[in-house]
Amino acid sequence: MTGPLSGVTVAVIGAGTMGAGIAQVAAANGHPVLLHDTSPEVVAEALTHMRRRLEGSVARGRLDAAEAESIRHRITVAASLDDLAPAGLLIEAIVERLDVKRGLFAALEALVAPDAILATNTSSLSVTAIAAGLEHPERVAGMHFFNPAPVMPLVEVVSGDATGEDVAVAVAATATAWGKTPVRCSSTPGFIVNRVARPFYGEALRLLGEGAADVATIDAVVTGAGGFRMGPFALMDLVGLDVNLAVSTSVFEQTYGDTRFAPNVIQRGLVDAGRLGRKTGRGFYRYGNGAVAMEPATLDASGPVADMVVVVGEAGHAAGLVDRVEACGVAVTRRPADQGPGRLLIGDAVVVPTDGSTATELAARLGRTEVAVLDLVGDAATATRVAVAEADQALMRPGERFAAVAARAGIAVSPVGDTPGLVLMRIVAQLASVAADAVTFGVAGAADVDTAMRLGTSYPQGPLAWADSIGVGTVVGVLDRLRAFYGEDRYRVASRLRRATLPAPGATP
Repeated sequence: MTGPLSGVTVAVIGAGTMGAGIAQVAAANGHPVLLHDTSPEVVAEALTHMRRRLEGSVARGRLDAAEAESIRHRITVAASLDDLAPAGLLIEAIVERLDVKRGLFAALEALVAPDAILATNTSSLSVTAIAAGLEHPERVAGMHFFNPAPVMPLVEVVSGDATGEDVAVAVAATATAWGKTPVRCSSTPGFIVNRVARPFYGEALRLLGEGAADVATIDAVVTGAGGFRMGPFALMDLVGLDVNLAVSTSVFEQTYGDTRFAPNVIQRGLVDAGRLGRKTGRGFYRYGNGAVAMEPATLDASGPVADMVVVVGEAGHAAGLVDRVEACGVAVTRRPADQGPGRLLIGDAVVVPTDGSTATELAARLGRTEVAVLDLVGDAATATRVAVAEADQALMRPGERFAAVAARAGIAVSPVGDTPGLVLMRIVAQLASVAADAVTFGVAGAADVDTAMRLGTSYPQGPLAWADSIGVGTVVGVLDRLRAFYGEDRYRVASRLRRATLPAPGATP
């Protein structure tokens, strides 16, 4: 088996949201599909929702009516497991319980042909453990789709310890034939996406718990400065706080308490209170009639704009912002580096692109009071917001001086607490470190990790590519300062990143 499983009958076990979506994908690609669920009501509901989705695609011109009808007719309801015997590819999408999945696979192995592939859509359980005890565990692989399966392009193809290489290759080729982008990975906690994505939520929750910023401000900075489609709190509400917490807990426990994946007490409290997000009408935000939108904190930008911005040394990740305000008519002068960090001078205000130092620390180091630290910006050309933190010594609101300049370029500025790494830089640095460790630990290759995070979570860049664009040395410096500030192993630098900052053999250090 080296190519796609063309023309085989596909069985999907579990007719919930994921199972129904996978069945639609297989049928849309010409496969006869057998759909089974222990609940006839769930199957009926799945077919109704599928019909509505197909009708919507026809109405939007994405599908013609005849093809939509053909897709529906390719799906047959299987009343019992015995009816699945003709399938050449069986995809399980049932409850995330190891004992239940293992029982199902044992039953399926006794029914199907010796060359049939057994795939699991599990998002967090070990494929090795699911296949354990089977007579032929080599034909079990993970085929992890993302919700909604007909739309999301990514499929994680997961190899357990016993998975045959030919099986994994065939599953990946089939995903490609179905118009998906497969990434290969090993059966480790969270696979790629659910492992690497943990800091996106975890660091946001930490910032909230520290009082560095509120929910709306953190989300606005992550989307407006980082280019993420949704902020961490809005995304947790969409997914369901209970689901997100369960994944965090699973990865944390399976990594034997790795603090980078630790669940957060704030989220635990909301789950205990029944505030699960959109599905309950309230999570971090309120939903439904009468809900009032939460607005991010924004600095007053109505003050006078400085006659000139002086850039001392390298502007680093603020360079694109400097170019943007200059293009909008703000005079910019550039001076060579001196003994201090690269920085912007706006009248009496000193604005330093974050390297993980706090503004208060930098003020003491520079011997100045009016110091602010500027957060990371992803794409300066499209950014709509950026965060700043002011030194405790500041008396004249240096952040507002910067806000008046940034407003000329249509950029809002949010104040956040004087915490190392601020918001976006802190999140991205942690994502990059966890992603780098995923490569080191053999979860997946670097290209697959970045592809998975772009396609599976709609990140604007893969974390490793983002670290390269920022500068790996900058990312390492931020993480080192976070670790020194908090005294926690949570912020340890991935060895892969650390090695990338070492001088080449024979180079002068």
